[in-house]
Amino acid sequence: MNQDYIKPDNWSIIEEGFDPEQVKSSESLFSLGNGAMGQRANFEERYTGSTFQGSYIAGVYYPDKTRVGWWKNGYPEYFAKVLNAPSWIGIDVEINGEVLDLNTCKSVSDFRRELNMKEGWYQRTFKATLPNGIQIDVNVLRFLSLVQDELGAIRYSVTPLNKAAEVVFKPYLDSGIKNEDSNWDDQFWNTTEVLSEGRQAFIEAHTMKTHFETCTFMDNLLFKGGEEQETEPELNQEPLKVTHSYAVRAEKGEAVQLVKFAGYTVSRNHKADALIQAAKETLSMARDKGFDQLLAEQADAWAKIWEMSDITIKGDQKAQQGIRFNIFHLNQTYLGTDSRLNIGPKGFTGEKYGGSTYWDTEAYCIPFYMATKDHHVARNLLQYRYNQLDKAIENAEKLGFENGAALYPMVTMNGEECHNEWEITFEEIHRNGAIAFAIYNYYRYTGDYSYIPEMGLEVLIGIARFWYQRATFSKFRNKYVILGVTGPNEYENNVNNNWYTNYTARWCIQYALEQIQKVKEGYPEDHGRIMGHTKLTAAELEGWSTVAENLYFPRSEEYNIYLQQDGFLDKELVTVEDLDRSNRPINQKWSWDRILRSPYIKQADVLQGFYFFEDHFTLDELERHFDFYEPFTVHESSLSPCVHSIQAAKLDRMDQAYQFYLRTSRLDLDDYNKEVEEGLHITSMAGTWMSVVEGFGGMRIRDDKLSFNPRIPEEWESYSFKINFRSRIITVNVTKSGSSFELEGAEEMSIRVNGKRLVLNSNAVTYA
Repeated sequence: MNQDYIKPDNWSIIEEGFDPEQVKSSESLFSLGNGAMGQRANFEERYTGSTFQGSYIAGVYYPDKTRVGWWKNGYPEYFAKVLNAPSWIGIDVEINGEVLDLNTCKSVSDFRRELNMKEGWYQRTFKATLPNGIQIDVNVLRFLSLVQDELGAIRYSVTPLNKAAEVVFKPYLDSGIKNEDSNWDDQFWNTTEVLSEGRQAFIEAHTMKTHFETCTFMDNLLFKGGEEQETEPELNQEPLKVTHSYAVRAEKGEAVQLVKFAGYTVSRNHKADALIQAAKETLSMARDKGFDQLLAEQADAWAKIWEMSDITIKGDQKAQQGIRFNIFHLNQTYLGTDSRLNIGPKGFTGEKYGGSTYWDTEAYCIPFYMATKDHHVARNLLQYRYNQLDKAIENAEKLGFENGAALYPMVTMNGEECHNEWEITFEEIHRNGAIAFAIYNYYRYTGDYSYIPEMGLEVLIGIARFWYQRATFSKFRNKYVILGVTGPNEYENNVNNNWYTNYTARWCIQYALEQIQKVKEGYPEDHGRIMGHTKLTAAELEGWSTVAENLYFPRSEEYNIYLQQDGFLDKELVTVEDLDRSNRPINQKWSWDRILRSPYIKQADVLQGFYFFEDHFTLDELERHFDFYEPFTVHESSLSPCVHSIQAAKLDRMDQAYQFYLRTSRLDLDDYNKEVEEGLHITSMAGTWMSVVEGFGGMRIRDDKLSFNPRIPEEWESYSFKINFRSRIITVNVTKSGSSFELEGAEEMSIRVNGKRLVLNSNAVTYA
């Protein structure tokens, strides 16, 4: 049974009623982020119940020494930890000397949380009776500013309900923080200064080993009856913590408030010796504007984001809530303004997985950012990989490859591989293909070819060299084979000739060869520079062609399908439907040995190839492969339902497409995988967007033009979305009776809808 305590709502995530069993899950679901930092929805006041504290700074990490039982040559030296940063949100509250703690209160009622996705804020309200008998009403509102991304703001209001009381607010900063997933219980942070100046306080700390310098800061304002109080705080300063205390008497029914401005300045953006000064400038701006103006600016900033990225669904509130939840968290995680950053699989919502970059970015996220933002945002994501090409070559060298062969990491912070499960680190090499595919996909969608001669061709050459060297000639088959790999289906390790890996390898080599020729003809200067740098020879290129033209693809003549890998048909082919439900999820119920011997597929594998390279296959071929592989797929990866939803829609199996859509859009809201307390599945959220736009909307690029084949689930009255295609904004609206398209731009453009040409006129609605 999935969790169902989140209330359906078009624009908000709402929880009503206090349940300690849901606290950690809600801390994930109600998380905030602004691209530069993030915060789980931990309580500001003290809470002695089960909780997972989490504050995060983009790009700041710690290289936690690898911990494995059996060291293998080539293992990464460290696993990059997404760091739990010094905490800035804390506000202990005392009422007549009694500490407010929802875990020890006599009663808690009217508890409500709301994450307002439309305006970008999080609010928590409740009534509580403390052990000393005092009843209070609490209202807390928090946001992380999009306008000033080093700043967070909290307004914490307390109203005594049954008698007058002395309320003491104790806002603090705390750098005595540890990660829950530390390998060795190392100290990740070294605190160098704890400073208090009037109502402001600062903690300077740097990460061990990586030496990211940070300043965590706060400034506090006290209000009574709406009037700011001039009370100076009492100071309690410790080696790793600084606390300010503000005492104020509140009459029965009278609200008193603490406004806390806080956040981080970081050496990634400022000189290390100027972090406190930068923090003071941020706090001065916050004080000048005040909480209400900052909150209004937050709403305006989110309005601009939603203007382009919103998807509206009429007639299905859960589906509407799900897609907006996904879009909201994608924008909280990455806004595209900094090419040094990327999209971690947990974003700012948890520590699991480590690293900030997986192949998820290229395979799932880039389409979302290309279509909902300026193309420079996606270009930044591609530039990120170009900037790390030297590290990718080093990664390959550690595994024995040479001559500039590049193996991009499965998990990384700075371009180095930092994932240390052998079946992933050494074998899940298909990730290289997603990098190359993203370059192709970016040009196909944006029409911006300049990335390839400037940066992308060198990436493609490094990847092609890797595939050329990774292939082995089999005399037995008289073909080139790729041995000892893990495909996208991580429930199969160390297999030979994973079809998706082999097919991607061939495509990467062929695409690199095409682009070398294209750059030679159209960009001779860039071609000369790249050839000189890479020292490519005609003989090497001929070798590439030989491998690509003679790669082996496992196939079953009986089923008339490509096999996921050699020996797949040796398995006991019991479908998921015939698997006892008590065995699910198999990753929690079965031994790894049993999983590896089973036919069960974690996520799209062969079907991932049919998604990427759909133009290479007929609809009949897709149908055969879908009908064979989907019944064995357990969808125990967050990346699985979206691909299947898109393909089911293409096959016009709308009931199935809709069920997959619900699963991907509400994966975390309904906690399908029973792990949401560890953090959200950020990168798969981009797949949810694709399920609507590419699945139901049928959006593709055909012959360098936009093409749509719209379908609508039975449960929906209508849906609409916008896309930015080559700097022209198109609004697509689909109902049960048909579809319409509206173009923003000075010139008309032609598209194809259901295979027919349709001309869109500027600022006019055109019906298909």
